[in-house]
Amino acid sequence: MTLQARERPAAGEAAGALVLLHGRGADENDLFPLLDALDPERRLHGYTPRAPLSLPPEPGAHWYVLGGIGTPERETFSRGFAALGEFLDALPYERLVLGGFSQGCAMSYAASLFRGRPRPAVLLALSGFVPRVEGYELDLEPPFPRIAIVHGTYDPVIEVEWGRDARDLLQAAGAAPLYREFPGEHWVDPGLIPVLRPLVAGD
Repeated sequence: MTLQARERPAAGEAAGALVLLHGRGADENDLFPLLDALDPERRLHGYTPRAPLSLPPEPGAHWYVLGGIGTPERETFSRGFAALGEFLDALPYERLVLGGFSQGCAMSYAASLFRGRPRPAVLLALSGFVPRVEGYELDLEPPFPRIAIVHGTYDPVIEVEWGRDARDLLQAAGAAPLYREFPGEHWVDPGLIPVLRPLVAGD
């Protein structure tokens, strides 16, 4: 299954790829403006792939069927995970910055930390959780990518405890995630974009 994606080319020769994964019921247009926000100098070739599943009557695209917060439904997760892995593995860049929001955050964690996947240089985890899926194993052995976790303190969709749990899990494994909460709900806080830019740039 080949994922469709919007692309934003680098300004010159690309130093890598920046891939952002949208949340449940959105599409490839949702996070596209974040490519320039996170990489204003356009050092990286940007991609916003569209999740592979359509689940009428729900709108938009989906990475998996909800099986509860933290536990995606296995069959559809496997399809989304395989399609995402195929997309990432086909990118012609050594350096990968991978990020996602909400359901896309769960997929970013999976593509970065599940056993058998090559790790990106940077993981941006926005308002999501580390998924637990039967048959898939977390690989919490170093070295880790550079990781940033951002979550709204008052998030009613994926409660902030999920972000804190991810931070604690990674710290216990020896990673050093950058963790930031903001006084908001289930969205990407524009005020924290400047905090993420140095990671994206590799500074």
